[in-house]
Amino acid sequence: MNQSQTFRALTLAIALSPFCAAALPATVAHAGASILVEAESGKVLHAENATYPWYPASVTKLMTLYVTLQAVKQGRITLDTLFTVSRNALLQAPTKMGFGVGTQVTVDNALKMMMVKSANDMAVLLAEGVDGSIESFAEDMTTTAHRLGMTESNFVNPNGLPADGQIMSARDLAILARALIHDFPEYNFYWHIPAIKFGRRVVRNYNTLLGRYPGADGMKTGFICASGFNLVATATRGGKQLIAVVLGAPSSAARAVKAAELLESGFTQNPLAWLTPALGSVNALAPINADPPNLHDQVCGPHRKRPAAEDEEEEAGGENGAPVDTPFSALLSSLRAPMPKGAGLLNDFGAITPTVVYTGPTRTPEQIAKLNAVEEEALAHHKKKGGSKNAAKEEKAADKKADGKTADKAGDKASDGKASDGEAKKKPWTPTSSSSLAASPPPGLETKSTADTPKKQKKAEPSPKPTPAPAQ
Repeated sequence: MNQSQTFRALTLAIALSPFCAAALPATVAHAGASILVEAESGKVLHAENATYPWYPASVTKLMTLYVTLQAVKQGRITLDTLFTVSRNALLQAPTKMGFGVGTQVTVDNALKMMMVKSANDMAVLLAEGVDGSIESFAEDMTTTAHRLGMTESNFVNPNGLPADGQIMSARDLAILARALIHDFPEYNFYWHIPAIKFGRRVVRNYNTLLGRYPGADGMKTGFICASGFNLVATATRGGKQLIAVVLGAPSSAARAVKAAELLESGFTQNPLAWLTPALGSVNALAPINADPPNLHDQVCGPHRKRPAAEDEEEEAGGENGAPVDTPFSALLSSLRAPMPKGAGLLNDFGAITPTVVYTGPTRTPEQIAKLNAVEEEALAHHKKKGGSKNAAKEEKAADKKADGKTADKAGDKASDGKASDGEAKKKPWTPTSSSSLAASPPPGLETKSTADTPKKQKKAEPSPKPTPAPAQ
C-alpha cells in the first residue's frame, strides 16, 4: 500500500468512526451483557459486554441486601428489629406486598419478601429503617459499592425501579455476588429461598433455576422495560461455585436458559480450555465510559402479544406457576411455544417447602408452625367445600373461583401487592394463561351441562360496577 492509499484509508476511518461509535450501543443492546466468574478466585471464565453500564432493575436488591446485612453485622439493627411501612413505601409500584401504612415488619421477613417476591415496598421499608430515607440509603449503597470495587455502580433507589442514575454492570454484579458469598456466608439462605407463604398464598422465587438446575443456590432476578430481563445466578458442584450474570435477555425464560448454559460451560471440563485466552480477574476488567442502552422498544414494544412482566412465567403457568388441570389442558399445551435451545438443562419444578412470612414481631418456630397449620386447615376446608368428583360440579367450582378472584385478592391484598392496580379488571385471555383459559374458554370449547344453566341465567343479570381502587 503506497502513501496515497494509506492516507485515504486513514481519512475514511476517521470519517466513519462517529457512525461506528453510534452503532455500538445498538449492537450491545441486541447482544445483552453477561459474565461467568469463579466465586472463590474471581477468575473470569466468560465475558460479553461485561463492563458496559446497564440499568440493573431488581438485581439492585442484592445491594440493598448487602447494605442491610452490613448494618446487622455492625450492630445498628438486628433481624428482629421492627420497621414500619410508610406512605412512601406503600406508594411504590408493583411488584410489592402492599401492606398498609403503619404495618410493622421485621428485618428478617422484609428481606425474605424482597428477595423472593422482589417486593419494591419492602426494599423501601428497609432503606428508610436502616438509614432514615431513600436518599441516605442510596448514598450508602453507592459508597459501599465503590468500596467493594464496583466502580461503575450508582444508586438512587433501593429497589431498581426506573431511574436514569441507577446503573450497574455485569462485572459489578459479579463482584457484588462474590462479596455477599464471602462476607455473609451465615445469611446465604436469603438468596436461595425457593418460595414464601403469606397467608394462603404461595409465591415462587422468580429465579427459576432454583429447583430446576442442578446445584443452583442463588441469587436474584430483575426486570424493567429499559433493561430487559436480568439475572444473577449461582450454582455449586463438587465444591466449586460459579456466578453467572445475564443482562438484557428478551424474556424470563431466555435469561434462565442463558444462565444455565453459562454455568454448564463452567462446570464442564473443556480439553481445549488452555487455548482460550485468559480473561483475568473480575476486578481487573476495564470499565467502559458510555450511557446504558435502553431496551424499551425491543422488550416492551408493540411486537409483544402481551406486556412484558417480571412474573410472566408465573402467569403463564397459572396462579402459582403450576399447570392447571382443566378440560382445556391439552389445547393449552399445544399452544405453548417450542422449547428453546439449552432448556434441556432445566428440570421440571419439584416439590417445594415455602418459607412462612408474616407481619408483626418475630414468632417462635412453634408459633409459625401453628400459624401455618391454621392456614392449611382453612385451605383444605375451602377445597373440600368446593370440590367434587362430579365433573359438572368441578366446573361450577372453577367458575365460582374465577368469578370470585377479585374478592379473594381483596382478602389477600398484603401478599398480592396489586390492590390498587385495577384488581376488578379481568385479565385478557392469552394462549399461555391456563387459568384464564379455564375461566373463559374460546368460543366453541365451552363445557355445557344442565347444572350450569341457572348460573348462566343469574350471570346475565346486570351487576353493580365495582368501586374503583384508589390511585397510588
